Amino acid sequence: MEKIKSKQNLEEAIKEKVLPLLEETMEKSWGVTIPKIEQDISDKLSRPGLNFYVASGTSLDKAKKKFKQEFLKRELQQHEGNVSQLAKMLGVDRRSIHRAVKAFDIDVKVYRAGLDIENYQEKVVDQTIRNTLEQYKEILQPSKLENMYKELPELSKNIAKVLPPEIMTWKEAEREFEKQLFLQVLDENEGKVGETARKLKIRIETLQRKMKKLGIGRR
Repeated sequence: MEKIKSKQNLEEAIKEKVLPLLEETMEKSWGVTIPKIEQDISDKLSRPGLNFYVASGTSLDKAKKKFKQEFLKRELQQHEGNVSQLAKMLGVDRRSIHRAVKAFDIDVKVYRAGLDIENYQEKVVDQTIRNTLEQYKEILQPSKLENMYKELPELSKNIAKVLPPEIMTWKEAEREFEKQLFLQVLDENEGKVGETARKLKIRIETLQRKMKKLGIGRR
């Protein structure tokens, strides 16, 4: 029930707070709003679990390792370094958290001390918008793109403030990340499964099996 409520809160935040912020920034930067770009950005921001930028051409193994590291840092930040509380929220035992912390060489004391830590949510919002705009760079004038980029720091900061925290177990987060990674790479390669598998550095059979398990059909 709590997860359903979290999803509803996210949808409401996108509709009532994020979309107006996007429209306001587009009006300021371009003089008009472009519904297609606005929708593409809001769709990406509404996908729970991704929230971490993966460069094109990154292998599945490297992408998952990077995701786990950044996901753990973000969760430690949100729980102020409380490993017991975090383990309970993620549905794992404390030893699993401690092993991951050691593997990624994370200093938990930094999060407990409440120091000024990089805002990962803001960083991801910024990168999500930049990636989306890059897809339209051939139809947008360079000067208009530059105007939008100048507004991005403030826009990303404001959007990050209104996006509610996600409630997911570690397994759910990994599954969602993997699903969205596959969708991203499939889109980049026009739905070609063979090319997608090559970019992710996995076998076609492995990708097909994972796609079936994750409920991803041919695109």
